[in-house]
Amino acid sequence: MGEKMDRIEHKIVSTNGINMHVASIGSGPVVLFLHGFPELWYTWRHQLLYLSAMGYRAIAPDLRGYGDTDAPPSASSYSALHIVGDLVGLLDGLGIDRVFLVGHDWGAAIAWYFCLLRPDRVKALVNMSVVFRPRNPTRKPIPTLRALMGDNYYICRFQQPGEAEEEFARAGTARIMKTFLCSRDPRPPSVPKEIGFGGSSKLNTALPSWLSEEDVNYYATKFDQKGFTGGLNYYRAMDLTWELTAPWTGVQIKVPVKFIVGDLDITYNTPGVREYIHNGGFKREVPFLQELVVMEGVAHFINQERPEEISAHIYDFIKKF
Repeated sequence: MGEKMDRIEHKIVSTNGINMHVASIGSGPVVLFLHGFPELWYTWRHQLLYLSAMGYRAIAPDLRGYGDTDAPPSASSYSALHIVGDLVGLLDGLGIDRVFLVGHDWGAAIAWYFCLLRPDRVKALVNMSVVFRPRNPTRKPIPTLRALMGDNYYICRFQQPGEAEEEFARAGTARIMKTFLCSRDPRPPSVPKEIGFGGSSKLNTALPSWLSEEDVNYYATKFDQKGFTGGLNYYRAMDLTWELTAPWTGVQIKVPVKFIVGDLDITYNTPGVREYIHNGGFKREVPFLQELVVMEGVAHFINQERPEEISAHIYDFIKKF
């Protein structure tokens, strides 16, 4: 894979007041890949190579706050409107009109917002892990999660500026990366302060076949340089996004969608999500949901754990358009 990776081009594009690092390869219709937490453009390395070989131009930015892209310090600079604004500006800067969108984790959440705000720029969406949930006009997300999941729920624990960063630093970046990437516990993550993130010394540090020490080191090096605050600020801006997106309350996702999730994914096992996906709620909010794939025995980092299958799933869907 090494020499193929060398063919991926890297450049900095200025957009929406920040400088954004973008990895790209190939030519043809554009596929825009949006990574999650705690990841980078690198999470899509397999898909970039596959889709470029299939006649597409594959583009994967480091999102705001990550890797070689600027990271404004304030959490209030990380609303969904900022992130989607970065991406629209990126496409404008590259002279690209419409794209196939592919998202995972936070990238999936951003992809839903992208389709909500600018469906005119999206041909179709392949989204992974995080379902679209309609905005609840009466309840903010963080108090809702706190009431439902408790104070130790990881998203609640991420709210206090500096707190998670300190725990990550104590554990060490490479260990934190392994803790996140290698977790196969489908239960919603609850992390008491006395244990802390990456805190349990019982962690099995043997890497799965799909993740190499080289991969972990790439992530760790970038997060050592950048820190985790940018990524954590997405969680800290959730209530702000809720406030800003009030005008879009009740709006459906009106682009063709394929959704993929692993049955061991924490998101799939969050209370109520399985029922929402399978009992018609999801389809009601995303009426052009054309394909739904639940992969057995697969955890959260699905595009890295099953790269060939995910690449084929993306290609099989977008080639129809």
